[in-house]
Amino acid sequence: MVTIDFDYGTLVLDGEEEVLSEVTSYCTPDPRIGKLRSEARNYAPIVLSLHRSGVPFTDRARDFAPLDLLLRSPHEPRPYQRDAVRAWQENDRRGTVVLPTGSGKSYVAQLAMRETQRPTLVVAPTIDLVQQWSTQLGEAFRMPVGMLGGGSRDVQPITVSTYDSAAIMMEFIGNRFGLLIADECHHLPGPVYRQLANMCIAPFRLGLTATPEGNEQDDSILAGLLGPLCFRRDIDEMEGTVLAPYKTVRIELDLDPDEQEEYTRQRAVYMDFVRNNRINFSDPRGWSQFVGLCARLAGGQEAFNAYLSQRTIARRSRAKFRHLWELFRTHAGERILVFTADNDTAYDIGRQFLVPVLTHHTRIQERRAFLEAFRAGTYPVLVTSKVLNEGIDVPEASVGIIVSGTGSIREHVQRLGRILRPVQGKQARLYELVSAGTSETSVSERRRQHRAYQRSH
Repeated sequence: MVTIDFDYGTLVLDGEEEVLSEVTSYCTPDPRIGKLRSEARNYAPIVLSLHRSGVPFTDRARDFAPLDLLLRSPHEPRPYQRDAVRAWQENDRRGTVVLPTGSGKSYVAQLAMRETQRPTLVVAPTIDLVQQWSTQLGEAFRMPVGMLGGGSRDVQPITVSTYDSAAIMMEFIGNRFGLLIADECHHLPGPVYRQLANMCIAPFRLGLTATPEGNEQDDSILAGLLGPLCFRRDIDEMEGTVLAPYKTVRIELDLDPDEQEEYTRQRAVYMDFVRNNRINFSDPRGWSQFVGLCARLAGGQEAFNAYLSQRTIARRSRAKFRHLWELFRTHAGERILVFTADNDTAYDIGRQFLVPVLTHHTRIQERRAFLEAFRAGTYPVLVTSKVLNEGIDVPEASVGIIVSGTGSIREHVQRLGRILRPVQGKQARLYELVSAGTSETSVSERRRQHRAYQRSH
């Protein structure tokens, strides 16, 4: 006889060595207790191995039972949503589904919950998303929804949690859920967040993301935690049907003469330091090397300040602000989202044009008020740095303007997704303002390496 216990985010197996041989590949001996120990995520393969081998066992790890979930929704699933759930089920109810923002990933999750009928934990990266999920699931299943994060520690058969809170609490609650859903699951491979999946016994797992682009190592980690990619649809495949038709427009703007002079001077200081110290930014360690040498070598502080100065000049040129006003006038009457790479630029735009600014400093109540006013059309323009990049259900907007951003493909696709929610007759436009003759040109090229931008106008 084998016994399986849940012990602070791990499984402890006890029994005779001969019968435990069926599961030793998932376990390591723990000499402190004279038993085998395994990561909790191995619960399903361990139980299946014992069952298939005819080894009798007592499961004292699982602390959940089937749940009677009735999905109350006025909407019929769209064909691609049915296909996504079917593909996930055919993969033993494990895997990642990739769908663009605005195409109904949360409804796919609800369908998966209905099909699985197990207590479910949904994890999301921000408290805004947690509250959004909590509201949607409460309405969909007409039952209390627990919440972890933002000061709440309420665990229910259906619970929504931030990644941070789940990572902290999983050693205590990791055996209470049969289905784990990770929203914006590209965050999960991080060294801290992956532990929440390792310490959860949930045999069924669903990852959701609109932007899976990552490196091979992260892709491998994610597959181990949730299962492989089992279904994918991209923005361009849904344009004009599920999503609004869109155009992306890149506008190159010259720096003013005095800005160009200062940019050239500061960049020369920065690049001379880089060349003299043979720093290679194509190497993943290049940036760390640059920062380290700036801290240690003579002239390093000047070089780092020069780097910041030339970047700021390119990101916040006067030409961008002038063209921003022209775009506001061109699209008067439409709802416009303005994106920046940093808070300072966002607040400068807010002060100059008297428009609301939403950053991570904005309090939750004020954030809700801004979004409600934007939805109502009271605020036709909303400026943000990175708060609205991901996940949160932004009210209807048809125009996006990127004043500055990073070279991240994921960020660029996320920003496009914010303006694609379909409305009859809508034509979405995403403008990208780039300072010509600066490093922004290469940054723009890097972040546009996605199929959604390959047929840009």
